[in-house]
Amino acid sequence: MGANKEKNETCGTICLKYLLFTFNFLFWLAGGAVMAVGIWTLVEKSDYISLLSSKIYAVSAYILIMAGVTVMVTGVLGCCATFKEQRRLLRVYFVLLLCIFLLEVLAGVLAYIYYQQLNEELKENLRETMVQKYDQPEQEHVTKAVDKLQQEFKCCGSNSSSDWLESVWIRSINADSRSVPDSCCKSPVIKLCGRRDHPSNIYKVEGGCITKLENFILNHLQIIGAVGVGIACVQIVGMFFTCCLYRSLKSEPY
Repeated sequence: MGANKEKNETCGTICLKYLLFTFNFLFWLAGGAVMAVGIWTLVEKSDYISLLSSKIYAVSAYILIMAGVTVMVTGVLGCCATFKEQRRLLRVYFVLLLCIFLLEVLAGVLAYIYYQQLNEELKENLRETMVQKYDQPEQEHVTKAVDKLQQEFKCCGSNSSSDWLESVWIRSINADSRSVPDSCCKSPVIKLCGRRDHPSNIYKVEGGCITKLENFILNHLQIIGAVGVGIACVQIVGMFFTCCLYRSLKSEPY
């Protein structure tokens, strides 16, 4: 009877090992996905980040990258701990899983907080940024971001194209008699097309660029949140398997 019990325990341990190994492989892939989302946010959408006064959006992306790298390293450690059946490595692995879980919770909380305050921030800052900083000395990043925003989202001005009438740039010689920047034009390749602000020539969108940028960022925050929640759920399963394997090895030396 003792032999059967020992045999059952051995079979259970082997099953747990392979379950945990499968989890670690999926976890490693998930880490790559998390890191990719964070890098995509910073690389592809970095111009838009410069239009936001708050750094929470960027911080959330950095946390995702850090969590993704840690997940990939932890996945390798988990495989080693599983096959070597060392309780010490399993403890380290469990602690790392817990730390990653907390990181993702933090990123989710920051994303949720920013989700709540995004509308007010854009209302307060986007118009001011466009009016005061467009095409000004040492503000090339803002100029580039505004031009990209207006072209990609086919909008003009913060709330409407009339916002540009109060722009510091419009009143300067650099405007060259334009009413709006050329990036407001439906055909921006035409030089000085911003001189003519007729709806047939420029984008006149209800709600202006604020609505477009807000919808974009909200959708992206939802992606960040969904990825974080998905990985967190997978981690809970991993921690459960780790605890089971740790207990099955209780008779092994530390």
